Amino acid sequence: MVGGMLKSWIVAVAVGVMTLLPLAAHSQSAKPATLIADDIQLTRDNKLIANGNVEAFQNGQILRASRITYDRANGKLIIEGPIVIDDGKTLVTIADQAELDEGFENGILRGARIVIDQQLQLAAVEMNRVGGRYNQLYKVAATACRICENDPTPPFWQIRAKRVVHDTEEKQLYFDNAQLRILGVPVMYLPRLRLPDPTLERATGFLIPSLFTTSRLGTGVKVPYFIRLGDHRDLTLTPFLSANTRTLEFRYRQKFRRGGITAIGAITRDDLQPGNDRGYLFAVGRFDLKRDFVLDFDIEATSDNAYLDQYDYSDKDRLDSEVRISRARRDQYVAASFINLKTLRDDEDNDTIPTNVVEATFEQRFFPKALGGELRLSALAHAHERRSTALTDGSDADSIVDGRDVYRANATVDWRRNWTLASGVQLQTELGFAADVFNINQDPAFTDSQTQVTPFGAVSLRYPLVRYDSGGVVHHVEPVVQLGWTGGEDLNIPNEESTRPEFDEGNLLALSRFATNDRRERGTVLAYGVSWSRTAPDGWDSAFTIGQVLRSEADADFTKTSGLSATSSHFLVAGELRMNAGLSVTGRSIFNENFDVAKTELRGDWRFKKIALSGSYVYLTSDPDEDRANANSELDLNGVFALDKHWSLSAGTRYDFDDGRTATANVGIAYENECVLMKFRVLREYATSASVEPTTNVGFTVALNGFSSQAGGKTYTRSCKGHT
Repeated sequence: MVGGMLKSWIVAVAVGVMTLLPLAAHSQSAKPATLIADDIQLTRDNKLIANGNVEAFQNGQILRASRITYDRANGKLIIEGPIVIDDGKTLVTIADQAELDEGFENGILRGARIVIDQQLQLAAVEMNRVGGRYNQLYKVAATACRICENDPTPPFWQIRAKRVVHDTEEKQLYFDNAQLRILGVPVMYLPRLRLPDPTLERATGFLIPSLFTTSRLGTGVKVPYFIRLGDHRDLTLTPFLSANTRTLEFRYRQKFRRGGITAIGAITRDDLQPGNDRGYLFAVGRFDLKRDFVLDFDIEATSDNAYLDQYDYSDKDRLDSEVRISRARRDQYVAASFINLKTLRDDEDNDTIPTNVVEATFEQRFFPKALGGELRLSALAHAHERRSTALTDGSDADSIVDGRDVYRANATVDWRRNWTLASGVQLQTELGFAADVFNINQDPAFTDSQTQVTPFGAVSLRYPLVRYDSGGVVHHVEPVVQLGWTGGEDLNIPNEESTRPEFDEGNLLALSRFATNDRRERGTVLAYGVSWSRTAPDGWDSAFTIGQVLRSEADADFTKTSGLSATSSHFLVAGELRMNAGLSVTGRSIFNENFDVAKTELRGDWRFKKIALSGSYVYLTSDPDEDRANANSELDLNGVFALDKHWSLSAGTRYDFDDGRTATANVGIAYENECVLMKFRVLREYATSASVEPTTNVGFTVALNGFSSQAGGKTYTRSCKGHT
């Protein structure tokens, strides 16, 4: 019995294929069709009738139906549903009845519904297919919301239209007499509306609007408009209107064969500074040049000190614009840059701080066979200038220099070699000298030109120890000690670049811990420490480092907070912990033998199924050399809690323990499903500068999903009651 049925099915398929092969030849572009069905009949009047589980394959498309009747005389397919047509890419068409040609390119479908990229669905009373490119739908309801059977609740949003034309090549949707409805209530009418379908990555049109309120600017709305200028460039214009401001924001992007640029900014007229044109511009770019050189630029400009903070565009209080050309190879690095600095701080003057900085760097390493080891050559030229040409400001007893300009050149020859002794101890040696030239202008307190040659050398011993435990756990312990010496004496030059020295595990064995070569550590120095690390297959990894530096004489150029100013430095302790449960913690602290802490920082993240927490704590002791009259102690916490797969809560705060007040605080709630994203957020910022006032920002954003090429919302698809 089964064998007879299988034989009948094979014969039916063969008849269908043989019958459709010549019919498909009517179209020069059409490929031969394939037809599969439970039963296929060929009538006397030259009609092909397929019944039961019918599947037809044509030009990569698949059509499924309960019955197909093909009339060879007029080349028409009469199809009875339920009908499903899958184009094999992103478009699925569902209908009750249809009349199509043999290529499925032209015809009429009744009770039709289109699903685009599994996101957007358009239901219509009738649909016409034209030329295999256009789908014309009449009396249409479009939405990306899931519609449950026998559920009278209207979708959160839908667009009703008299007619919709879907251009499958241009990937555009054209609505006639469109009406936007929220929960079934009409909220907007548009005679004409054009939207991209979800498969189009870049298309000219409106983007997600946002509505918010601030205590400075009042209630406002932003409506971005994206303009596609070609395959490699675009422009986004965002009018920002409120009771107190008229602002036009913009973003321009362009890709080139060897690089690209991005520029963002805004132009403003507001009531905060009546009659003044305000704005800002941030631009970045990167280009690959010949011979492995790279050009980078970064432009930052604003009209006034308060603009970026008042409009929440950036929290920077100093702007730096830079143009850099560089090349990095295995054994060589070359770079040249120009930097322009602008301060936005009220207690700084752009005429008396270095505003123009020029720097050139060259580094090369060799591996001489005669000496062994590695030979490093480096050269650096640096210059920074102030706008002011005055020697002193003439208004204070300290005679602060206003217009001092500094030029310096540094060259270093450094030879290094490593040995492994029989006991497993690693011996490292370093020997070299540095030559420095300084030229100081417009400051009578310093000699105009100064030079020096500085010899240096160091010997280090390391003893790496490894232990393997059960389960693949590996412990690594490494004690280290270094004896170093740097000759010469300090020159009488101003300290303008190494004002914030740091002591960390990265420079424990450095011969100089100053940021740049305008300062060098002198004399004999002994550094010692030990590091321990644990790695495990289960993801529980940890590391710990402790160290100290002892020197023959104190260095007054080190600040109090650095922990390096005395002959015996503070103890450096640093560690990190990572667990597969989603917890990671890193910390560093500097304290003396009496456990007086100079600096502490702790950062952590904890992420698991429903909660994501991150936080940091920083403590800095008072230090006049770092312009800090009082100690600073600050805690920053942020968290997100997922109530379910649609709702989430977020909150954050930054608390200043020394001032005893909250610096910033925010709270928000978000809802997301397959068709809508809603965010509500309140942010309170407290002023730290006399140029701005405390503000409260309230933001509300609603995004209608379904017209985006990123279908991330499918993760949030709602479930119908009684269904999975």
